[in-house]
Amino acid sequence: MTANSTETDLADLGAVELSGGYRNGDYSPVEVMNAVLARTEDKQALNAFVSLQPDAALNAARKAEALQVSGQELPLLHGLPFSAKDLTLTRGVPTTMGSYIMEDFVPDHDAVAVERARKAGAILFGKTTTPEFGHKIHTSAPLFGRTLNPHSPDVTPGGSSGGAAVAVATGMGPIALGTDGGGSVRIPSSCCGTVGLKPTIGTVPNFQAADLFSTNVHAAPMARNVADTRLLFDAIRGFHRMDPYGQARMPQERRCETLKGLRIAWMPRAGNPVDTEIAAITDHAVRQLEADGAEVDEIELDFAALEPHFLVILETMLAGRIAGSLETYRDRIDPTLLVHVENGQKHGAMALAAAGRARTNAFRQVQDILAEFDVIASPTLSAPPLPHDQDPHAPILINGEPAGRVRAAWYPYTFATNLTGHPSISIPCGWDRLHLPVGFHMIATWYQENYLLDIAGLAEQVFDFSLPQ
Repeated sequence: MTANSTETDLADLGAVELSGGYRNGDYSPVEVMNAVLARTEDKQALNAFVSLQPDAALNAARKAEALQVSGQELPLLHGLPFSAKDLTLTRGVPTTMGSYIMEDFVPDHDAVAVERARKAGAILFGKTTTPEFGHKIHTSAPLFGRTLNPHSPDVTPGGSSGGAAVAVATGMGPIALGTDGGGSVRIPSSCCGTVGLKPTIGTVPNFQAADLFSTNVHAAPMARNVADTRLLFDAIRGFHRMDPYGQARMPQERRCETLKGLRIAWMPRAGNPVDTEIAAITDHAVRQLEADGAEVDEIELDFAALEPHFLVILETMLAGRIAGSLETYRDRIDPTLLVHVENGQKHGAMALAAAGRARTNAFRQVQDILAEFDVIASPTLSAPPLPHDQDPHAPILINGEPAGRVRAAWYPYTFATNLTGHPSISIPCGWDRLHLPVGFHMIATWYQENYLLDIAGLAEQVFDFSLPQ
């Protein structure tokens, strides 16, 4: 059952390729798992994992191999190693959320996305790093330290699903589950050169939110390419009767087979300045799509103006979750998280009401654009990956000038769709002069993930993302 590949080669194979190889008898789930675990050991200096479960993973791989040999029909994700972000509940496996508050917490059930991935045959082998309670764009936390970008130790891999992006970028598993509350799969995907899909709200139920009616946090698939991302998404998607956004049947989805005639609303800015090199690389990317037949018109939406309202929602949620633990754990909580919690304790009903109105208006704006266009495209980030010491509460520099606070200045493109609920994806489209990857972001109408993935797959074939020399 073994192909002519070394264990190192097996760790580099994608999910779709492995899946086909399992069905053809070319690959062994045990050998693949050993290869992934060996790669994870080799790359441990990147600090992408909070914990590993090698014994359980290898035991599951042996069962997968026995099923393969039996000739029975194999499930969709048969034998594929996957990781889950440490914010995501995993039955019998510690879920610390990067915090001393949760250091000893072991869930008695899986999150819906984890349960569905396991049911589809995927094998959980580890939990990936996250900032404490996913609160910032750097992946570092008091409980486990700093995660490094695989392309440069000097800059962040992004957050808050930074460990997941680092893992898939370096062959520590072909697929990963992240979460996205403001860009948390798309920001690290841009920083690390991977693919991150934030589905429509409700498409992948996420019951960890205390208020399911106003949540903006999504369970989300990540991988090295669009096809692998789709494979994981197909396994975890589906409405749930206990989710308020999952009470209807899935609508019929559009599909896209060609870029010819595709109507793209190109949004190079979202009320924010953009690094000149990022602007040039992403503009070149959209012009490549135009050269292949897409129709491109430039727009600008002031997503940056949503930042104060986004912060009210984020900080109120964090305060509600953590304020009761401050007396015991204050000295062991990330200081940047404390700022959010203390701010959240000050927000009142009027601020929350204003945030809800802003969220509604943003939804209507995006809907109006998508009534005329098929997708909204933009850079994923307005500047390259930030240095590790960037204060998440301080202004960032773009083109050498102060550009405002990090959310409004660096990633207004991403957090806006957490407020509006629209599906959005980041795919790599090029490299900057320091050999750091650059992400390309696209937004589609609600429940049109497969349409968005179709377009992303076509764009992936057009963009030049070969490794820089």
